[in-house]
Amino acid sequence: MHKETRPRPKATYVPNMAPPKIPDGEKVDFDDLHRKRLEKDYNDLQSLIELHFTNRQKEEEELIELRNRIERRRADRAEQQRVRAEQERERQVRFAEEKARREEEVAKLRAEEEAKKKMVFSNKSFGGYLQKADQKKGKKLTAREEKKKVLMERRKPLNIDHLSQEKLVEKAQELWQWLHQLHTEKFELIEKLKRQKYDIHVLRNRVSDHQRGSKTSKTSHGAKGKSGTWK
Repeated sequence: MHKETRPRPKATYVPNMAPPKIPDGEKVDFDDLHRKRLEKDYNDLQSLIELHFTNRQKEEEELIELRNRIERRRADRAEQQRVRAEQERERQVRFAEEKARREEEVAKLRAEEEAKKKMVFSNKSFGGYLQKADQKKGKKLTAREEKKKVLMERRKPLNIDHLSQEKLVEKAQELWQWLHQLHTEKFELIEKLKRQKYDIHVLRNRVSDHQRGSKTSKTSHGAKGKSGTWK
């Protein structure tokens, strides 16, 4: 049987440590040393705690400043988006108005060209009575176009697709006031028309009375003349 061979422990080097020197003739107060050590540790701990809270306060202030900066950027971004949206709405409104104006000009030019063509055709094909009839018809058409133009000018475009709820309320109030104004103008025109009809009726009655009076006076004068002749 083989005997187990255990490794021998290695020799460790232990440095020569000199014990602390104690002054000769003085008594060492270990309690005082321990107390001073505790005071030093306590002061170091207090310094670390104060440093920790100071750093924490700085971090909190930096965090608050960061949050405020984020809020300001968010508010600036929202304001920029609002301004851009408002500019886009104004651009769309201007584009719609310009488009309507161009379409109206094109329709007007087309109507003028059609009127010129009809006039040329009527001059070549007809004469006399037909030409006068076409001129009267042209006058009626011009009056109709003028009436249509006046109605188009008085009719206000809505343009409410891009409006918010508050703007829609303001638009409704504006339309109501405009409708009230139209009813007022209509009532005034009706009253004016009634007054004119009444004045015309009174004038006609006066003219009729005057004509009847003139005929009666002429008849009486004629009868007197005839009776004097017979005598």
